Amino acid sequence: MKTALVHDWLNQIGGAEDVLESLVGLYPSAPVYTSLYWRDKMPAQWQSWDIRASFIDRLPFARKRQQIYFPLYPFAFERFDFREYDLVISNKSGFDHGIITGPETLHICYCLTPTRYVWRYQQYAEQEHLGWLTRKVLPPFLTFLRQWDRLAADRVDHFVAISGEVRRRIAKIYRRDSTIIYPPVDTSRFAPSNEVEDYYLMVGRLVPYRRIDLLIEAFNQMDRPLYIAGNGRDRERLEALAGPNIKFLGYVPDADLPDLMARSRAFMWPGEEDFGIAPLEAMAAGRPVIAYAAGGALDTVIPGQTGAFFKEQSVESIIEAVESFDPDSVDTTFLRNHAERFDTAVFNQKITTFVEQKLAEQASERKNGTKAILETI
Repeated sequence: MKTALVHDWLNQIGGAEDVLESLVGLYPSAPVYTSLYWRDKMPAQWQSWDIRASFIDRLPFARKRQQIYFPLYPFAFERFDFREYDLVISNKSGFDHGIITGPETLHICYCLTPTRYVWRYQQYAEQEHLGWLTRKVLPPFLTFLRQWDRLAADRVDHFVAISGEVRRRIAKIYRRDSTIIYPPVDTSRFAPSNEVEDYYLMVGRLVPYRRIDLLIEAFNQMDRPLYIAGNGRDRERLEALAGPNIKFLGYVPDADLPDLMARSRAFMWPGEEDFGIAPLEAMAAGRPVIAYAAGGALDTVIPGQTGAFFKEQSVESIIEAVESFDPDSVDTTFLRNHAERFDTAVFNQKITTFVEQKLAEQASERKNGTKAILETI
């Protein structure tokens, strides 16, 4: 069975790339089709993969500023030729579900979210602090992109959603049903610690939509210690907001992250994420999560058992949640066991079973179709 994988772009590391790495592990001989590939920014072991980039990869500034070519992505993915493949799995948050496959090819889309900047543009523009030029240039293309994105969804044979929230978006926007299979979390890297220190922790790329600014203002007012691990284009602005109780750690090596999580009082998650792998890593390290009650957190945080929610993205709501929740009240064994429900091994088993089931259904439909044709002759 010839298989291909499709990914929107390869110029940064995040949760989408964790999914891709697991898919490559399941289908090691499958080439990876993508719009652009920034080799130097990707893990060294990825250089052995068969990665096939579109014409966008050769355009000026594409790898650093992929947003400026949004109108071209539909054409880039439609130009790939998948006639030789029996199975194609697209790992989508952008436009890669719009690939064109023949009737004999099974196309399964692992949907991280319907394209955010197309369907939630106003929120995206506000949260990402888009410049005036982008705000002027992009909107005229949005009608075309929405029409294309909606019709492109009809090319997918089966959708898989990463959370309940994404499943609802797929139903509303694409008018398609989907099966939830949570993204892979490598829980084996993490373990609870016997020593918990007096600091709260946030880990992730420092970008505006994550609302780390609200988190900083809340901890400034409470004068509680907060560690922020990660880098991003919003770091300078956030550091200017922070008081002396807040420490920016920058990039934390993978080897050091488990201990940093395990020794924190609680893990903070102020943004709305489609899923959110970092909170589950914290739970695997035995630490509770205080999260905004939206998005993927609704699938992973159990109030009172694995953490707590704040219902509004506001300073007041964050303060209330932090001050009313006792991190020492949680059972670290329960936290660990809960996180293991989302382990990479669980993802691998569920996605493999789903693919095999859909391939079997397709084969059965072909057989029954052939039989029906023969009976009419």
